[in-house]
Amino acid sequence: MTRLLVRNAVLLTCDPQRPDPFRGWFTVDDAGRLAAVEPGDPPAGTTADEVLDAGGALVGPGFVSAHSHLFTSGFRGIAMDSSLYGWLEVMLAHTAVADAEDVYWMTRHGAQDFLRNGVTTAYDFTDTGLTFEKESAGVSRYGATLPETAYQHAQLRAKVDAGLRHVHSVMLAQGDVPQADALAQLDDVVAAAADADPDLHLGLALSGTVQWADSRDAAALEVTAMRRHGLLNQPHFLETPHEVELQRSKFDWYADAGALGPDLVFGHFIQTTDEILTRAAAAGCGMSWQPMSNGRLASGVAAVPRMRELGMRVGMGLDDQSCTDVSDPFSNMRTGLALLRATHHDPAALPVRDVLELHTRGSAEVLGIDDRVGSLRVGRYADFLVVDPREPDTGPVWDPIGTYVLACSLRNLAQVRVGGRLVAAGSRLTDPAAGEVSGQLHERVARLRRAVSG
Repeated sequence: MTRLLVRNAVLLTCDPQRPDPFRGWFTVDDAGRLAAVEPGDPPAGTTADEVLDAGGALVGPGFVSAHSHLFTSGFRGIAMDSSLYGWLEVMLAHTAVADAEDVYWMTRHGAQDFLRNGVTTAYDFTDTGLTFEKESAGVSRYGATLPETAYQHAQLRAKVDAGLRHVHSVMLAQGDVPQADALAQLDDVVAAAADADPDLHLGLALSGTVQWADSRDAAALEVTAMRRHGLLNQPHFLETPHEVELQRSKFDWYADAGALGPDLVFGHFIQTTDEILTRAAAAGCGMSWQPMSNGRLASGVAAVPRMRELGMRVGMGLDDQSCTDVSDPFSNMRTGLALLRATHHDPAALPVRDVLELHTRGSAEVLGIDDRVGSLRVGRYADFLVVDPREPDTGPVWDPIGTYVLACSLRNLAQVRVGGRLVAAGSRLTDPAAGEVSGQLHERVARLRRAVSG
């Protein structure tokens, strides 16, 4: 059964096996996967339950955010002039008084915001529910506590209910909690996720905590947990420009624990050395790059050209909605281009075509899910965007990829489709619960704000 036929589109497939762009068509089967992707016009007699004539608009894969914190959607604009730990202190003071129902609605709001803006898959760092203790601009930690499984799982349910494909990333217990207790709690998290819709829930992962840890035991525990359940681990690492030597010394914690490898993806990875980069790349580690939040928090500019030169896999993420503020993948790509080109005084530091691939297929590759998302290839989920440079008009299209990345924005985003089904038309979500989600967010965040301010 053919669910959808898309024709008369300028396709930006991000498929490494064929040149982009080209005028073409594709079909979506009843399972929501791409059944055919071809140039030209569909053969005579091709039928489907729904036919979408793109009218020459640009059609690309849904964006993949390789690093996100969806629960932060209600805290945009906070700590406007703070660096990382000062901003975290302000935001996490509010989530520390939240319950599972609060974090469900906050996460669902963040997920629907992503979908509206063309992000169809996200790696989501769940809120821990643990206290955050800031000692200085460069030293902080989470309270020594076991996370609550129900609190973490509420955030998985929210993503499924919103219809967002995701990797669900959870933090282990912190501090002096016995290893057996920490692993037992992780076992509960894994068991709770077992019944989640596999078309939306693409996997579980760890949120590594060595950046905030006081002991090498944190790295060893993460490796044990990774092996126990076959989990990817993405730690925030070498992010803040404060206490850089202390941060760098912890790279050996991961190396000595045996963590380095394809299942370790460093988030941010800004305050590196060439030795660290060389060792991480040689081990097959990946990296997730968040240019908009790195700029907003004055964290710095990651050495992305050097990482790619060394063969490291690199993806892009939109990070916290409260420090990226507008979850706009088009702006994220342009910010990344501008930061790297200005830093290196070289327009070749990152080509335009490459930055589009980093925020789609590249992010999927880093997360190990490129067999399902990140490109318009047969067998992948039919998650795609219709972007019309004529509405509003951006002028003549000299190069479709150049127009898509450099000239288009959320105002040109005409449709977002997940599995071929329409989830957003312009800024309007098709989810009938979208209004309720927004109402719940405003009501609950207002209560949290009152609780913190007294």
